[in-house]
Amino acid sequence: MSQKQPSKERFIGLEWLRFLLGCYVMVYHTAHQYPQIRSIPMLPEFTSMGFFATSTFFILSGFLLSHVYFNGNQMREPARTFWAKRFFNLYPIHIAALLIAILTVTLMQWWAIPPEGPAASLRFVIYDTNEELGRTNPEMFRHYMTNPQLAFNTLLQLLMLQAWNPYFLTFNAPLWSLSTLFFFYLLFPLLAPRLLAVRNKKLWFVLLWGLYLLPAIWVIWQQQYGMPYTGLLQRGPLFRLPEFLAGIVCYAIFRQRRADAVPHGAVWRWGCVAFIAACFVIATFLFTHGGAKYWYFLLHNGLLLPAQCALVYLSALARTPASRWVQHWSPRLGAASLSIFALHVPLFNLFRTVEQWLRGDPLGCFSSWSACIAAAGEVKLSITGYLLYLLLSVMLCLLFQERFVVPLRNALTRRFLPAKRQPIGNGGA
Repeated sequence: MSQKQPSKERFIGLEWLRFLLGCYVMVYHTAHQYPQIRSIPMLPEFTSMGFFATSTFFILSGFLLSHVYFNGNQMREPARTFWAKRFFNLYPIHIAALLIAILTVTLMQWWAIPPEGPAASLRFVIYDTNEELGRTNPEMFRHYMTNPQLAFNTLLQLLMLQAWNPYFLTFNAPLWSLSTLFFFYLLFPLLAPRLLAVRNKKLWFVLLWGLYLLPAIWVIWQQQYGMPYTGLLQRGPLFRLPEFLAGIVCYAIFRQRRADAVPHGAVWRWGCVAFIAACFVIATFLFTHGGAKYWYFLLHNGLLLPAQCALVYLSALARTPASRWVQHWSPRLGAASLSIFALHVPLFNLFRTVEQWLRGDPLGCFSSWSACIAAAGEVKLSITGYLLYLLLSVMLCLLFQERFVVPLRNALTRRFLPAKRQPIGNGGA
C-alpha cells in the first residue's frame, strides 16, 4: 500500500489575493465605460493598472505551484501528470469562455444597440501599439480580419496559442493570459527544480529582474513603440516568463527563511506594505500622467517586479483567521479567479446590452423594432447597474467554476490519469 502524502499548508492570504486580482482586472477592463467615475478623485488613475494585477497573478502562480507540487526540490508527481492536470483545469475555462464570447458578440451584432452593437463582429480587432497615433487616431488601428486571418486566429484560439500573436487580440481579449499561463506550465517541471535548488536565491531573483527589463529597455532605446513590439512585450509568453520564474524563486526564498526560522516582525511587514503602496502610487502617477511613452513598457515589463513579489510574499504570511466564514469562502473565491479573468468581458458585454434594452422601451419591440433599439441606444449605463454587474459576475464565475469546471476536470482526471492520491493544497493557480 502506498504511503499517503502529507497535506500541504494552505495560504489563505494567497486565496484572497488571487480573487482580488481577478476582481481588479475585471474593474480595469470595464469601469472606464462609465464616465461617472471621473467625478471621483483618483479613481480613474487607480483603476488603470490592470497589468500590475496580471503580473502579480503570474508571480503568484509560480509561487503557489512550487509550494503545492514540490517536496524539497523534487516534484511530487511526474511531469506528464502535472501537465494533464493543468490542461484539464485551463482548457475547459478557455473553451467555454471563447464560446460565450462568440455567442455574446453574435447577439450584440443581431441586436445592434448603439454604440457598441452595430460595430460588433467576430472579425473586429484593434492593433496593439503604444504610438501616439494609437491615442490621437484610434480608428487607424481598427481592423476587420480577412477570412485567412479569421481562420488562422481561430486555430490559435483552439490550440490555446493566441498569446503568440503580437499584432492583435481576438474574440475574448483576456484569454491571452490563459494561453501564456499554459506555456509557463509546460516549462515548470523543467525549470522549477533547478530554480528551487540554486544557492544564491536573491542573486537569481536580481538576474531574473534584469532579464525581464532588458527587452523593454531595448525597445525604448530603439524607439520601437508600435507593432509588433507592443504586443510582444504585453503578452509574449517568452517575454513574460521571468515573472513566473521570479515567483518560483520568491517561494524558494520564502521556504528557506521559514526553514531557518527567520522572523518577519511587525516593522518588516509594515515596511513591505509601505514599499508596495509607494510603488503602486508612484507607478500609477507615472503611467497616467508621466507623459513619456517609455513608462508603459518599463512599468509593464519589470520595474514593478520587486513590489509584486513582495505582495505575494506578504500575502503568504497571512495567518488563517478563526472565522469559519472566511475559511469557507477563501478557497472557493480563490479558485474562481481564473474564471473571472476569462469570463468578465463577455459577461460585461452581455450585461450592458441587456441593461440598455431593459431600461429603454422593451415592450416597444413588439410594435416597432427600430424604435425599440433606438430607445435602448439612448440609455446611459448606470453605476447602480455596474455594481450589480460586478456582484453577478463574481456569483456566476463561482458557479461556473464549481458546477462546470471542477466536475469536468475531475471527470477528465478519472478518465485519463491513474487513480492515486492527489497533492492537497491551494490547487495551483
